[in-house]
Amino acid sequence: MIKQVKMETIKTIYRIGHGPSSSHTMGPKKAAEIFLNENPDFSDYRVTLYGSLAATGVGHLTDKAVLDVFKDKNTELIWEKDIFLDLHPNALKIEALKDGKIIKEETFYSIGGGKIITDNRSFDSVEDIYPFNTMHDILKYCNTNGKQMWEVAFEFEKPDLEEYLYKVWEVMKASISRGLLNEGALPGGLNLPRKASAIHTKANSLKTSLRRLALLFSYALAVAEENAGGGEIVTAPTCGSSGVLPALLYYLQNLHDYDESKIIKALATAGLIGAVVRHNASISGAEVGCQGEIGTACAMASGAATQLFGGTIFQVEYAAEMGLEHHLGLTCDPVKGLVQIPCIERNVFATSRALTHNTYAILSDGRHRISFDEVVEVMKKTGKDMPKLYKETSEGGLAMFDGLVDDCCSECK
Repeated sequence: MIKQVKMETIKTIYRIGHGPSSSHTMGPKKAAEIFLNENPDFSDYRVTLYGSLAATGVGHLTDKAVLDVFKDKNTELIWEKDIFLDLHPNALKIEALKDGKIIKEETFYSIGGGKIITDNRSFDSVEDIYPFNTMHDILKYCNTNGKQMWEVAFEFEKPDLEEYLYKVWEVMKASISRGLLNEGALPGGLNLPRKASAIHTKANSLKTSLRRLALLFSYALAVAEENAGGGEIVTAPTCGSSGVLPALLYYLQNLHDYDESKIIKALATAGLIGAVVRHNASISGAEVGCQGEIGTACAMASGAATQLFGGTIFQVEYAAEMGLEHHLGLTCDPVKGLVQIPCIERNVFATSRALTHNTYAILSDGRHRISFDEVVEVMKKTGKDMPKLYKETSEGGLAMFDGLVDDCCSECK
């Protein structure tokens, strides 16, 4: 059953930070900063990474994120990839020691999108604010009061929401600009070459329809590659899926000359969609697989684009439903634990699918049989039933292959 409690601010869907992972990089770093700030007067610390954090921590730079915080301290790092704590698969225990004895300790959980909690604490300064948490209730409120979804966000959020979303949009655009300029291999050992710049250049020599598609691809690649390289991005709703929403909004703004204010309203609607998914299921790849990350990102982008094209609230909901439905069951199986293969390409194709969902929804009258809320519930159950080796542990799926070029054929040589 859906939990009938308040839903938190959409600001926590859009966190500004550095890649490559909101759950494996941003979250653990924040946990380390909190613990060190509360327990600063020790010379020795011990950090134990559990479950998914340990399984793919090296590829996600978890160790670097944590140790950078404790850079002036004697810190021991322990990896326990086979131990999964009950509350969440992304867990880390931090201990402060004196003469070898544990004086202070706390276990943190990085639950997706950069958010962390403990057994009895949450660390977001903004409390739950929405009086509803399902798409059904949002649509009902909109229909009763003659409002659009973005108006709901601005009605219930604090007055600084608009300012915050403008900042989010600036960081999103900057990540696209940098990604289109940067070239060379991504770090991590796969030597995966960046493609955004080359594809963006090739787009200018193509005819109209292919040119537009190539430009869309290049924008999504630009953000995803920036994330993989540790650049500054915005979670939407996670680092690993951060390329979908900004790429589509940037593409549509350039194509149709949308005013910045319309983009901000689209971000507000997308944020509501992401918040509903997070509240009632999960956006953590370690908890529900990539369906929770790239599926949610696609839903957010699909709904936002449909609003930009003048869709009704019911068409927006339909587009978002398709974005999540058609990613159900998608596993999280990064090669070598890096947010590169298949993550980068998934951003690209989720972006193009979001554009298609928008078109399909606009052509319809918004009526359909399976609601967004029902798909969210199915996604949660699918993630729960999914074996853990397919949930950001790099033990199954595509992660079984090392991603390195071998002598399999003459083209590889």
